[in-house]
Amino acid sequence: MEQNNYQLDLLKAKNAQLTKSEHIYRIVCESSDYGYLYQCLGSDEILAFGSFDKMFGVEVHRTRDFEELLEKFHDEDRKAVLETLTPEEYGREFSTCECRSENGHIWYRIITRIGKSDDVFEGKDKIITFMNITKEKARHSDLLYMAYYDMTTGIYNRNYFVSLLTEFIARADIDKCRISLLMIDIDDFKKINDVQGIIIGDELLQQFGFWLKGKMVKDRIICCHINNDIFCVAIYDATGAYSVENFYNDLKKRLSESFIMSSGQEISITASVGVAEYPDAGGSALDLINCADIVVYNCKKMGKNLLQYFEAPILDDFLKNVDIENKLKEAAFNNNFMMYYQPQYVAKTRRLRGVESLIRWKDDTGKMIPPSVFIPIAEKNGLIDHIGHFVVDESLRQYKKWSEFYNIHFKLSINISALQYKKDDFVDSIMALIDKNGVDPSDVELEITESILIDDFESVTAKLTRLRNYGVSISLDDFGTGYSSLSYLKKFPIDTLKVDKSFIDTVLDDASTRIITESILNMSRAMGFETIAEGVENERQFSYLVGAGCDVIQGFYLGKPLPSEKIDELLSHMK
Repeated sequence: MEQNNYQLDLLKAKNAQLTKSEHIYRIVCESSDYGYLYQCLGSDEILAFGSFDKMFGVEVHRTRDFEELLEKFHDEDRKAVLETLTPEEYGREFSTCECRSENGHIWYRIITRIGKSDDVFEGKDKIITFMNITKEKARHSDLLYMAYYDMTTGIYNRNYFVSLLTEFIARADIDKCRISLLMIDIDDFKKINDVQGIIIGDELLQQFGFWLKGKMVKDRIICCHINNDIFCVAIYDATGAYSVENFYNDLKKRLSESFIMSSGQEISITASVGVAEYPDAGGSALDLINCADIVVYNCKKMGKNLLQYFEAPILDDFLKNVDIENKLKEAAFNNNFMMYYQPQYVAKTRRLRGVESLIRWKDDTGKMIPPSVFIPIAEKNGLIDHIGHFVVDESLRQYKKWSEFYNIHFKLSINISALQYKKDDFVDSIMALIDKNGVDPSDVELEITESILIDDFESVTAKLTRLRNYGVSISLDDFGTGYSSLSYLKKFPIDTLKVDKSFIDTVLDDASTRIITESILNMSRAMGFETIAEGVENERQFSYLVGAGCDVIQGFYLGKPLPSEKIDELLSHMK
């Protein structure tokens, strides 16, 4: 009797423990976002736990109820769902699938596991887990988008484009065809960003990218946003309707119309296009992109709004420039430059009026590199500030030495890069160098070109007015070759006009040039400006200019650019 009571108490305890465990399991299941179905394979009965009812709104109690459950999934996914729900029919103990809801808005992952039972259940147990993975899918989709597409324009990004271009090249080797890579660089995009703001700039890129997206053709034309204002287009077997010429004509037609921003503002743009073709320009995707980039750079130098194909001489010139740029960096670091000075003479008396300081650079091989070559490179890579500071400081130092030793005063004319004028501290730095070297400001003349007036007339005028009030003279260089607006002459604080060498070269042989030259000289005299003629190389030119009323002569006829020691000889003969 006591034995029976003990067994009964033990059974009650076990039942209580099982009831408590089931209660805990149900709490855990109900508090999760998963739904569960349990089936004992020895029975048709099914138990549901967790959020199953909330997820599907159906009740499943028996295996035949799976048919009603299947209706909750997308038509295309039902076969996979059925195979996952009934894996024992296919001899599997584990199966999984990802599927969509009937309207396709919700994604689920279904996992079915079949395992051997414990001591409580007989036969085998089947657990089917339902998980809502819509958020996971969305995150995955976002990651895939970022992996393949550019966030600003919505077309392919650089990395995915390179991958696809590499596949193009592999196919082209088999098909024995060519690939044309077009690099499209929007001209003067920085000005749009600076003037209109980066929001307008980004919207312009978006609209242009949307147009490019419309030009993509599966397996034939792919497009990407490389960086900033640069796009790339690859055309597989670029012939017939898919030729570069047809694409470029469509591009020009689109750019002939304005882009209308969401604000209603209309923006017109042009583009420079460089074309590199496989296999001629390179054997890899990166080779083609690099070559096309070189061609675009060349287009910019030639005036923009052009299409140009890659050719070997372009690469040679580019590599030479790279070599010069590398050497220039070292030269700038060590100030390995020389200053030459070209005399300027009063036309009527041939008396020395002053000298123009001219920088010279001899590279490590002893080759003289012209300023027309290395100055644009210095302006592009940011070295111009350092070089410009050296020019001004060294010229002032040398001038101070001459003026003290020979007890003489004359004009020291110094060329200043347009980029230097844009610096906020430009005026202060010039004044500081003049004071440092102890030079009378009235002996200094700064030469400017007309180009600096276009970008920021008001700011440049204010800076030069400060310098002029300080005592420095201002000379307008290369007059007649640029914009030459007479309104500049009326408003701009200048003292001297320099007539460009291109006029002097043909003034004796071309009637139109003579009329223009004499008009410049007469106008300058009437406005009170001093005039200097550049590039005077013979007696006939000199005599004509003296007769036409030019004030100062500069050129090989009276004096070539000379190193400082030769100017010493010149000044010593004047004592």
